[in-house]
Amino acid sequence: MPPDAASPRILSTTDYHTAGEPFRIVTAGAPTARGRTVAERRRWAIDHLDVDRALLCREPRGHADMYGGFLTPPDDEHGDLGVVFFHNDGFSTACGHGTIALATWAVHTGLVTPPPRANEVPVVVDVPSGRVRAIVALDAQGRPVSARFVNVPAHVEATDVEVDLSSPPTPGGPSRGRVRVDLAYGGAFYATLPAAALGLTVTPEHLPALIATGRAIQRAVDACHPLTLPDASGAVGLYGVIFSEVLGEHHQRNVTVFADGQVDRSPCGSGTSARLAVLVERGELEIGATLVHDSIVGSRFHARALGPSATQPGPQRRYDTEVTGSAHRTGHHTFVLEPDDPLGPGFVLR
Repeated sequence: MPPDAASPRILSTTDYHTAGEPFRIVTAGAPTARGRTVAERRRWAIDHLDVDRALLCREPRGHADMYGGFLTPPDDEHGDLGVVFFHNDGFSTACGHGTIALATWAVHTGLVTPPPRANEVPVVVDVPSGRVRAIVALDAQGRPVSARFVNVPAHVEATDVEVDLSSPPTPGGPSRGRVRVDLAYGGAFYATLPAAALGLTVTPEHLPALIATGRAIQRAVDACHPLTLPDASGAVGLYGVIFSEVLGEHHQRNVTVFADGQVDRSPCGSGTSARLAVLVERGELEIGATLVHDSIVGSRFHARALGPSATQPGPQRRYDTEVTGSAHRTGHHTFVLEPDDPLGPGFVLR
């Protein structure tokens, strides 16, 4: 039943950060998304949980770069939990940093109990793009120290796609003319390109220009290269833009701009899977070699392309990828929206 309009709306969360990127896990107060699968529950959430999403992401309870998830049951008895991801502009199909946080949370809360004296434990998470298998590494006391996950198969959709950013000019920055991007899938679609192609670096001082250019690339790709995700989510369009910078052999720094100009503080888990597919296809990374993937805030993931995927056959070569990172709790919260609050679920300043 819908909440009483005269009663406050109350949501409880446990918050984590994964490599600096927030992840807000909704533990109470929101209805459980309906559907047979997580992909179906995401579609239900779009219609029924958007006010709760906005309340948790927007100021004064959140901020323009907040991220989180509504817990759901898994798709079947072989999963441990399901999740519908959300961000400042809606509901995403994949989230690698959120998967790391959820797997860590599952062990912290006892949802998944490691065997005695185990040094790792599997956690199976169903997300809108498919089933993701995580392994949580444990210390001698059985506490989580890191998590790695094998993502849904990644692939390169197209390389050297030319997009025109000169008309209209990039908002908030100079006209950039034409640029070439690679389009790749890692649970969502990303455009990837070197920051140097725009005369930029992946550093905080260039972040306003990176955000503005990322938004422009997203609009341009959606206009000239329609994308439909190869999964059951029913989602379309480009999710994010990854600006990369080579720091050494198999060592890169990146920043992902996604949704409505949102900035990933982590190296972006699903984006890292997409980057692995691009690097393997271009011959810049060998199967099994470790990519050290840094973020704009200096945090780090380690990632590998494990090999060609045996699932989801299609016209593109698809790769199983593994991404490793660490998540840490930052707080437990109870958020309230009083019925007479004139700002309602809040606002976004960007």
